[in-house]
Amino acid sequence: MGEYSNFINAKVLITGGLGFIGSNLAHRLVGLKAKVTLVDSLIPEYGGNLFNITGIEDKVRVDISDVRDAHSMHYLIEGQDYLFNLAGQTSHLDSMSDPYTDLEINCKAQLSILEVCRNYNPHIRIVFASTRQIYGKPQYLPVDEKHLLRPVDVNGINKMAGEWYHILYNNTYDIRACALRLTNTYGPRMRIKDARQTFVGIWIRNLIEGKTFEVWGGEQLRDFTYVDDVIDAMLLAAKDEKACGQIFNLGGNEVISLEELAKLLLELNGRGKYLIKEFPGDRKKIDIGDYYSDFTQIKKVLGWEPKISLSDGLLSTLNFYQKNIKNYT
Repeated sequence: MGEYSNFINAKVLITGGLGFIGSNLAHRLVGLKAKVTLVDSLIPEYGGNLFNITGIEDKVRVDISDVRDAHSMHYLIEGQDYLFNLAGQTSHLDSMSDPYTDLEINCKAQLSILEVCRNYNPHIRIVFASTRQIYGKPQYLPVDEKHLLRPVDVNGINKMAGEWYHILYNNTYDIRACALRLTNTYGPRMRIKDARQTFVGIWIRNLIEGKTFEVWGGEQLRDFTYVDDVIDAMLLAAKDEKACGQIFNLGGNEVISLEELAKLLLELNGRGKYLIKEFPGDRKKIDIGDYYSDFTQIKKVLGWEPKISLSDGLLSTLNFYQKNIKNYT
């Protein structure tokens, strides 16, 4: 605990706190003896799940609010030491069919949160969960932070704006904020009802239920980050002053094609089937092709690098859902 002793008795607010990454972060922070408040809208499409805090229910405060509600956010942010700003609309397809909702959550609400911080809690430390999606289709690999930002969908454009509001407020108003560009995060407590959060989720659900899952294309290369490694990066970024005003890529040590990933899941599960299919037309237009990250910068500045191998992470994830699938479908 010594490495993270600054979180002992610290007041921590997590937006999207009942979701995948937020709830895993809450479990870790409770273990570090922080005073944790979780805010989540529990809108069915967005991944919040009360089962995610099983075991720590009596050790966290839960507030069912929407980050679009500026009055609620004023009340929640005031007096906090840290804000892990993880709430967002993550579905790329939903952002294309309903762009205004995506704009409200991923862009307008982020500006509203930062205004609350500026006016009522300027000393708070903020870690914003950004996404590799803002790079668009890579011009070179691996992708570093100097790569051109060229989003291919509404979600990417709004997440890019949300990220840069945080950096602007850091640079202009001394609101100490940084952004982590996440890539294909997976692990226990992720949404597996559908592919709104990650395609890995629906693959795992179908695998456990004995159904054939679809692999679109199959040749695309990806890297993946296990959720515990993401939590490590967030805690390091929150506690280290060198992170303020910075943007960091996260990533994985292993690069794998989607079909190779499907084969690995089958091997770890001991059974299952997948089917290679052509991309649906609406997804083909916003597919980014191959993508994997260069995370040299965060390794150099904060000393972070992924520790969990892809095989170990996938096996832990499969074991979690084999025991708890009824709470996630």
